[in-house]
Amino acid sequence: MEPNAKIARIGPIAAPSGAATTGTFDRSPAFKEAEQAARYRLVIEEGPSAGSYIYKTLDRLTGEVVRQVPREQVVDLMKGADYASGSVIDTRA
Repeated sequence: MEPNAKIARIGPIAAPSGAATTGTFDRSPAFKEAEQAARYRLVIEEGPSAGSYIYKTLDRLTGEVVRQVPREQVVDLMKGADYASGSVIDTRA
């Protein structure tokens, strides 16, 4: 910043289109949607084998796992010594 710079006050900033202008954002649909989105958190963990990952969506309020990819049953299969990609389903006739 320059030593002789002047700081001037600017006018009020206009609200984005569609936003509540009456100060009731906490009751607007946009607030409810943002609150719902902030409730969940993505956690990425290293899987049982090298190069595998487990993606979990957690509910911040309850700590519950809402969704997990891959599912727990697949992770249990991956822990087995005889597991290999494609070994879950035998397509030979």
